[in-house]
Amino acid sequence: MTTIQDIADRLGVTKGTVSKALNGASDVSETLQKQILETAVEMGYTRLRRSKNAPPRLCILAAYRNIEYKEPHQFGYEIVLGFRQMAEPAGYQVDIVPVDEEFQRQVSYDVFMLQNSYQGAFVIGFSLNDPWMRDFETSRTPAVLYDNRVSANPSTAYVGVDNDEGMALAVTHLKKLGHRKIGYLSSALGSYIMQVRHKAFFQAMRQNGLKADSACAGTSFYVSQCLDRHLPHFLEEGMTAIICSHDLMAQSILVRCQEMGVRVPEDVSVIGFDDLPVCPYTSPPLTTLRQNRIQLGKSGYYALDSLMNGVSIGTLLLHTELIQRHSTAAPNADKK
Repeated sequence: MTTIQDIADRLGVTKGTVSKALNGASDVSETLQKQILETAVEMGYTRLRRSKNAPPRLCILAAYRNIEYKEPHQFGYEIVLGFRQMAEPAGYQVDIVPVDEEFQRQVSYDVFMLQNSYQGAFVIGFSLNDPWMRDFETSRTPAVLYDNRVSANPSTAYVGVDNDEGMALAVTHLKKLGHRKIGYLSSALGSYIMQVRHKAFFQAMRQNGLKADSACAGTSFYVSQCLDRHLPHFLEEGMTAIICSHDLMAQSILVRCQEMGVRVPEDVSVIGFDDLPVCPYTSPPLTTLRQNRIQLGKSGYYALDSLMNGVSIGTLLLHTELIQRHSTAAPNADKK
């Protein structure tokens, strides 16, 4: 196990200087502090001793521009709650740390964790372009990524739902109702999970013996842009059902269809993904695929605890559930 003295010997400085740098003392220059922290990470140093009576610390790293988590109606709220419900009774202090790309560029993931004495992190809301996504490929500090996957690093794990299963449930449900021409609308494929769901849609269509080519799917960065570009075309092509990559897209379709005089579900059926709290109260109530977000948060802690105890979990996927409401129905006879 690497010690403070080992780090001091490597850099040719005193043990006291290393200790001060690790604790953020102001009398150690920023350049030297950075060098010491990076060397400590490289040598695999971890803090084993804490202040008397201080609880061990974990953090939830939230890319706040991509995920909302502070209010009960927001997507990430229950994920955070589930994690805390497991971690805090186990004796951990849990800090929620909002981060953006600029913050990530200023310091590496491992150095940040060492500076703040965090033993592990649950990472939510990150996109593929976030700088720390590259750090996670080689990082040594345990990290569990929600809806993101890093392969070949035993210090990271991926937690989410089985999106292949979810899309299969949605397509199978629509096929049983009599739909044959089904479209898919998605946010831009700049995140891992949007790519996974996009692929899962086509796989589910093929498994059900339904036509699946590029014309069946539309993607755009903005929801309004996606609807403007693709919804009229889908309707012109006689598609009788649309599956969406997330509930916000589906809810926006409901509103847009009302504006266009298109009836849901009589003219087109709509399915979302996530089952946000508002879904039972849309007009009509939205059929969607439920992620149990409390259980996802708890699973995040379970995976992180495993990593911290030397059990190298790679992927932990929960089942999805199709919640049938009133936005799906059999297609009109003349549209079958």
